[in-house]
Amino acid sequence: MNNKLDLFGLTRTQLRAIVNEGLKGGSWCDLYFEQTIYNDLLLRDSVVASGGFHLDYGCGIRVLNGEKTGYAYSESTDFNSLMDAARAATAVAGKPGSFKAGTTPEPSHDAPYLTELEWDGADKKELAAWLGKLESAIRSREGRTAKVIALLSWSTSDILMYNSLDQLCSDRRPLGNVTVTTIFSQSGSTEQRNVSRSFRCGREMLTDKLIEELANEAVAGLDDSFAARRPKGGRMPVVMAAGASGILLHEAMGHAFEADFNRKGQSIFCDRMGKRICKKGINIVDDATIPGNRGSMMYDDEGVPGQKTYMVRDGVLNSYLHDRISAAWYGVSPTGNGRRESFRYNPIPRMRTTYMESGTDGTLQDLISSVRKGIYVDKFANGEVKIGEGDFTFYVNRGYLIENGRLTMPVKDINIIGNGPKALADIEAVAGDLKIDNGTWTCGKEQSVAVSCGIPSVLIKNLTVGGE
Repeated sequence: MNNKLDLFGLTRTQLRAIVNEGLKGGSWCDLYFEQTIYNDLLLRDSVVASGGFHLDYGCGIRVLNGEKTGYAYSESTDFNSLMDAARAATAVAGKPGSFKAGTTPEPSHDAPYLTELEWDGADKKELAAWLGKLESAIRSREGRTAKVIALLSWSTSDILMYNSLDQLCSDRRPLGNVTVTTIFSQSGSTEQRNVSRSFRCGREMLTDKLIEELANEAVAGLDDSFAARRPKGGRMPVVMAAGASGILLHEAMGHAFEADFNRKGQSIFCDRMGKRICKKGINIVDDATIPGNRGSMMYDDEGVPGQKTYMVRDGVLNSYLHDRISAAWYGVSPTGNGRRESFRYNPIPRMRTTYMESGTDGTLQDLISSVRKGIYVDKFANGEVKIGEGDFTFYVNRGYLIENGRLTMPVKDINIIGNGPKALADIEAVAGDLKIDNGTWTCGKEQSVAVSCGIPSVLIKNLTVGGE
């Protein structure tokens, strides 16, 4: 802990003085110090021709006074600058009011980061050579490869948090990302594939095995993609593949479980706590404890230990996702979901890794075999969701018609349209093949934060498929 105090040039006595200044305008004050070092290398046209380096450094100060929040930040962490920022946050919050923080649980797990080889001191030539091997692996698998663009980025964030309960904690968060865009060409037509991996770990992630995984995923099913057509639309059963289909769970359902939307009466689930919202046996989790996962963290951005939270247990709404503000409002413990993009932002309830646990309804093939006419969705892309109503629209990158229990024509350029709570209630079957997707998922609720998602194969009995 002392090394973090040294990093930001402060003593614990000075932290207390800054917080005490903040408490002149509220009943709670917390400090969030951050130093993030970010690097990247970009391969384009078979050459690593560009790279970047960025250092972000500063402190955010929050003062809470009932429903009012005062927030200020400084890109300098010298004592006088932070005292000025505390006064600014105090002026916004006003005179002290009532805010009682929920109890903070103790950490129940070790730091979920895998850092045998820290990113600090990485040999840029070796990293560039790894990107070159990745491109070669893709081109050797597929002669129709027209272009490969590969981005390797990595960062390390040193975090120090202190609050008016005299709680001091620190975190060192690694993050490595690989994103590959490949364009394939055939008879005047093109297909684009985007594949990625992201882990809370050091450079040990850059293995030959990862190259194999990314290259195989980039070229998988390419013949079907070129042959795919737009099917007739209508209402029909939809089978969603395990893994990346979890983005629908994140967007159409997960956001509606975030406590700020429920506290303000904006979520369709605001009056459903303790009630059945889907069939028995379905469990939906938001988890910060998966080792090496992009959404994992030792502490959230309010100093609350990361934890595993069951939002839905056995089909019943069990918990919202809380920051300190919503936890105090509901009279419960915070769930470790207070997150922010950087020290410049106020923390709000956000997801981490959101997934549905495996079910007991057989295999993916069992789900497909049970459908007479429908759609199998392999890859989702961007979508839109209305939190209040729960209505959603998602674009499908890749899928197949299901006819008489078999996959037939490959399809593309379709939308899946529905309502989150209704889709949840309409889940007929959940296979036993949960997969967490390790792509570079980023959630953009007011601020951008790293998240992850997952789902087993599921069958939803009735969604609208937007086709011809």
